[in-house]
Amino acid sequence: MYPAPSARWLAALRESHVTASRAELHWPDGTVTELPHISGSVTVDRGAQVRRTATVEVPDPGLLPATAADYLAVAGLRIRLLRGLVLDGEPQLVPVFYGRLDSVEGDPDTGPVTLSASGLEALIVDARFEAPYSTRGSTAAVTSITALIRSVIPGAVITSTAPNTALGARTWDAQDDRWDAIQEIATAVGADVWAGPDGVFHIAPLAEVATADPVWEIAAGDGGALIEAGGGWSRQGIYNVVVAEGENLEENVPPVSATVEDDDPGSPTWVGGPFGRVPRFYASPTLTTVNAATTAALKLLREAVKPSATADITSLPNPLLEPGDVVRVVYGSGRSTLHQIQSLAVDLGSAAMTLTMIGGKEDS
Repeated sequence: MYPAPSARWLAALRESHVTASRAELHWPDGTVTELPHISGSVTVDRGAQVRRTATVEVPDPGLLPATAADYLAVAGLRIRLLRGLVLDGEPQLVPVFYGRLDSVEGDPDTGPVTLSASGLEALIVDARFEAPYSTRGSTAAVTSITALIRSVIPGAVITSTAPNTALGARTWDAQDDRWDAIQEIATAVGADVWAGPDGVFHIAPLAEVATADPVWEIAAGDGGALIEAGGGWSRQGIYNVVVAEGENLEENVPPVSATVEDDDPGSPTWVGGPFGRVPRFYASPTLTTVNAATTAALKLLREAVKPSATADITSLPNPLLEPGDVVRVVYGSGRSTLHQIQSLAVDLGSAAMTLTMIGGKEDS
């Protein structure tokens, strides 16, 4: 969860308050201008290549490009969106989006104009390898990921809590996806990579629902944030066994493999239960030790079994929340469960927030 701007901020979200938002255009020459806006929204999805996308509706048709110079300027635009509330007469805002302008559409005479934008991952997704690329000579995971990001965004700010483990050298062919390469390296050390709401790239492992402290409570009743809830369970796309293998011909390293499984008898996807054994197979030349193969397999297993239990929540908006956060949901019956956020939608106005949760666990 993104840090709150003040000690009173989180509590104020559950009380009657005035919302506030701000939209900014960041021009290629470094100029920043505030963008008067009518409405806007941000969608955040951990399962998407580009985690954050945004749309903003503005009244000014002057943003529609008309000349070659206009098109050139618009092509390099970045958009920053902030959302928050008013406390003691002053807006307290937090970032909910920073990324690349993708399109501008609207009536050139009267407006309004709709701006669509994608998070900074989109720059890397688009920059596919134009020639073979190898990590030979720089095989440490975080170092390799940093080099791949900064080869596209030289000034990128990158933070990491993942181990900088040395991996097997890996070569990608021309036309291969650079962002997929980054995710493959991250998987080998059990981590995710994404761009946050402030444009900072993060390399970090996914929190465990069973051990992580919930960052927010969404409860029914007076003073609570819960508006509406739904839930379900499905076995579609669920695996409870992961076999990870590595064979690195570049370094003449013999094959390694590791198998991990859902061995929790209390889990609906327990391998010894009626769900049965449903394996997933994964291979990467970066995995040159049994430990690396085990780390990758554990990450993939956590991702594979969590979606079996889902919850769709509508709540009072909390723009600090991010995918991967663990939250407590308390229903009207008093039942309490822990879930991990998979996706969410944030409105720049006062509309409720919608969240898709995975990995339900009874809260003791």
